Amino acid sequence: MSAILDHLPEFWQGLTVTLQLTAASFLGAAVVGLVITAMRVSPVGVLRGIGTAYVETFQNLPLLVLLVLAVFGLPEVGIKADLLVTAIVVIALYEAAYIAEALRSGVNAVSTGQGEAARALGLTFGQSLRHVILPQALRTVVQPLGNIFIALTMNTSLAAAVGVVDLTAAANRVNLMEAQPIPIFVGAGLAYALIAACAGFVTGRLERRLVVVR
Repeated sequence: MSAILDHLPEFWQGLTVTLQLTAASFLGAAVVGLVITAMRVSPVGVLRGIGTAYVETFQNLPLLVLLVLAVFGLPEVGIKADLLVTAIVVIALYEAAYIAEALRSGVNAVSTGQGEAARALGLTFGQSLRHVILPQALRTVVQPLGNIFIALTMNTSLAAAVGVVDLTAAANRVNLMEAQPIPIFVGAGLAYALIAACAGFVTGRLERRLVVVR
């Protein structure tokens, strides 16, 4: 326990970076995921194909491989960016594939009559998706999105492997100085568990408030 208390500033700094990674990556993933969802349900075949290719590609590549390629490979071709920003972008693009699939399942759960009614009112595809379909779809996928948020939080720990000083990296640095892996990494694990528990609580409350009565 003393190893943790003596290094609270390092743990706090690492936790702050982890929270920044999580929040920014999820926001970016949500935006990209919405776009990919719109492409996957589009009446235009080319857009559906691009959306499907995106999801299939990112769901079948390890996140760590993408992080290593972005951090160490892109500078080799002249593309350089801040390490934290690079990690955020890569994690966001990766998780967007999973958010897109969750949203698409929500769209598929909406009655086809809703889309037909929107078209009968003269709404375009984009308007019906924005004002009719997606609001209903989001209500049905609150819990899946919460699960993706939790998985994203855990995946941010992989950023430590490419040099981002997040909670995992901070715990590893403290362990190298103190050589007390059990209390140090148990403490870091409890911090991740607390974030996941808070996310689960919030999504549970949202799901009950937004439940769709069928």
